[in-house]
Amino acid sequence: MRIENEIKLDFKDVLIRPKRSTLKSRSQVSVEREFNFKHSSKKWSGVPIMVANMDTTGTFEIALAASAHKIITCIHKHYTLDEWSAFAAANPGALQYVAASSGSSEADLAKLKGILETCPDVPFICLDVANGYSEFFIECVRTARAMFPDHIIIAGNVVTCEMTEELILSGADVIKVGIGPGSVCTTRKQTGVGYPQLSAVIECADAAHGLGGHVVSDGGCTCPGDFSKALGGGGDFVMTGGMFAGHDESGGELVVNEDGSKVKLFYGMSSATAMEKHSGGVANYRSSEGKTVSVPYKGSVSNTILDILGGIRSSCTYVGASTIKELPKRTTFIRVTQQLNNVWGTYDMRKPGLPAKK
Repeated sequence: MRIENEIKLDFKDVLIRPKRSTLKSRSQVSVEREFNFKHSSKKWSGVPIMVANMDTTGTFEIALAASAHKIITCIHKHYTLDEWSAFAAANPGALQYVAASSGSSEADLAKLKGILETCPDVPFICLDVANGYSEFFIECVRTARAMFPDHIIIAGNVVTCEMTEELILSGADVIKVGIGPGSVCTTRKQTGVGYPQLSAVIECADAAHGLGGHVVSDGGCTCPGDFSKALGGGGDFVMTGGMFAGHDESGGELVVNEDGSKVKLFYGMSSATAMEKHSGGVANYRSSEGKTVSVPYKGSVSNTILDILGGIRSSCTYVGASTIKELPKRTTFIRVTQQLNNVWGTYDMRKPGLPAKK
């Protein structure tokens, strides 16, 4: 047993210090980036935000709306080949902003192969497991790289430098960073395992960039400012689920409560709800590591996307970054004990579906 005494930070623990800027307006900031990846032959240009591959957020409906803003949607792995084929036929232009998700089993990879043969214009593969530290998962990444040499492979999740490097050397282009920060993830509660998200991103990005790889900060964003903190900390992409839940395009049934308020169901993919839906229940050798919540109905997902992008642009103007790529070079974090004044509550009554707290 050993103890690390160095302080580790979450998004809530810091603010970004403003600096003199030559930018006159948020409109001067470009939120697009062009990427060259270590292993893939593909180049990609777009907005480095990803919608998580949960079955309530990684939907084809979200993908269609997000692609209009050049944002990536990691499609959940439970769609059939016929559903993929229908989406690709109806929306060929959206495919460049889509990732096909897969687990690590042979059956998962076989299905992934079928999807990419059906939809060859999909550039991204998302190899997603809760525990990216397994030797079996490393072999899965190597196998996927051999099977799909030209695709951009996103793999995770991990939170430390050594495993970031291992996965990149095994064939991954982008490492998914985050264990336990998600709003419907209970891994830290159930297992005691995790890592404060901002420090994980800073440390893993440093390791990845030294090898020519990239990282995506996965989870922990509660507001647009957290996206800027993740990007400022060296994250190349930012992935979120909860902020894309509760919309027209999100999965989950829309429920009208007795008081007239509207909500949608949102749950973690290791929750009892998800396992009962897709696996017939929680196996007797494990426990649920996710929870199920009702999210206030938020209307169109485009409203949330514009809110996030507006926040990122504004962050850039505060530190003098004209592009997202410049943001880490301009970012200085200051540690804080409080970032928000919540005297009037946490909800803004002018935003759809979010009435002021009583």
